[in-house]
Amino acid sequence: MTPRSTVRRLQAVGAAVAIAAGTLVATAPAAQAAHCTAPRLAAGWYGDNQARLQQLIDAYGKCNPYRPNRTKPVAVFDWDNTVVKNDVGDAQMYWLLRNGKIRQPAAGDWTTTSRYLTPAAARALADACGALARPGAPLPTGTPGGAGCADELAAVYGTAKARSGAAAFAGWDHRTIEPAYAWLPQLTQGWTAREVRGFAAAARAENLAAPVGATQQVGTAAVTGWVRYYDQQKDLIGGLQKAGFDVWISSASPQPVVEVWAKGVGVAADHVIGIRNTTTSGGKFTAHLQGCGSVKDGADTVITYIDGKRCWINKEVFGVRGAAAEKVQPAARRQVFAAGDSDTDVSFLRDATALRLVVNRNKNELMCRAYDDSDGKWIVNPMFIEPKKQKTTPYPCSTTGYVDHDGTSGPVRRGDTSVIPDQTDRVYQAG
Repeated sequence: MTPRSTVRRLQAVGAAVAIAAGTLVATAPAAQAAHCTAPRLAAGWYGDNQARLQQLIDAYGKCNPYRPNRTKPVAVFDWDNTVVKNDVGDAQMYWLLRNGKIRQPAAGDWTTTSRYLTPAAARALADACGALARPGAPLPTGTPGGAGCADELAAVYGTAKARSGAAAFAGWDHRTIEPAYAWLPQLTQGWTAREVRGFAAAARAENLAAPVGATQQVGTAAVTGWVRYYDQQKDLIGGLQKAGFDVWISSASPQPVVEVWAKGVGVAADHVIGIRNTTTSGGKFTAHLQGCGSVKDGADTVITYIDGKRCWINKEVFGVRGAAAEKVQPAARRQVFAAGDSDTDVSFLRDATALRLVVNRNKNELMCRAYDDSDGKWIVNPMFIEPKKQKTTPYPCSTTGYVDHDGTSGPVRRGDTSVIPDQTDRVYQAG
């Protein structure tokens, strides 16, 4: 069946049923204003995903007289590996290391950069970096003499382990924060938001100019050196905006970094929610983070990560304050559409009331929920660039697909607490 015939079929079904709150239905063409033309999405999607997304635009866009009462329906996208291929946080970290922009911490004590850093990791960082710069001064990690320091910093950030293999972080809530993700903005302490945006612009230019598959040298290692926007997601964001949606980005990369990248898809800085530092009276970043919900600024226990993404979206998009921001809101105060690629996106995807787009990167909890599709609102698409092949073993939904607050694994459960059975990977790029 072609996408156009699929849309006609879905419109016919939608015309036959009442519009229920929180349920995505299409509007019969006759119900749309004759003078209004809804944006049409470009091709390049898997299966009937283009038709499902078009149905979303037709049902909730400004051409539809039956749209919800909210002036603009909300759509929220994760950023890294959802709107772009590869991770702009990683690209920024590598740029900082190559250009010597990470400062020696106060008194050479690396535990001041993260409350979760282990003594073993702090000692390893002090041994590798301690003699290279005075406290507060940038470390020469882009020079041959600073390569060992760069390697240690990259290991802690990228693997959550010291080069010795010792765990780098301990004691965090696995549903509200990822210490390695949080560590990147914390390592920008001493710089202003404007300066970090300048760093991000430089890293963006390099990574977009590099050919697909390029690597770069950081310390003694070769690491990923390129990023690309997904054309399909850029088109979708533009189509949603033209249709009158309020489009936001929620990312576990640093706020100023995502602000710079988001301009490339037409999303302004005031519609970006990234990890946010606290600042000094002079506007310089500290090694502490802004809080959300019941978490105060500087407590460093919640970022835009799993349940933390829900909190920040409720706070920034819907104006929910205090501990209530940590809870699932009524349907009228939630996004109608959400897109993500990782377990880090599960909570805000589940909150979407009409449609949820998943870019398949073989992440356990996310794919368990998407393939289970218990309410018919999930769609899955292979990665648009270098898609993964089919996962050869089932997702362990019934046993270890869920990671709890304390880091223990367990079964993935539906909203009614029933266990999702193991799922076979079935949306992938063949060949």
